[in-house]
Amino acid sequence: MAHKTITISEEAYRALAELKERNESFTDVILRITGKREEGNLLDYIRSLEPDEEFAETLENIVRERRKVSLSTPTF
Repeated sequence: MAHKTITISEEAYRALAELKERNESFTDVILRITGKREEGNLLDYIRSLEPDEEFAETLENIVRERRKVSLSTPTF
């Protein structure tokens, strides 16, 4: 991937930095706020995250709760 160097003001840099989320590059921020980011799926997003015990526990709880739910198939 090619890279370009741009010059922005300190004010613009601070504004962009405030929008930056954890594990997100400035390129990612610019693509997100301009709506140009490629759509990914949830699994791609999860794989991009740093290991997080709280997040892992939350997912485990969700999976456990979903296993309790029983849906019946409608008959027509």
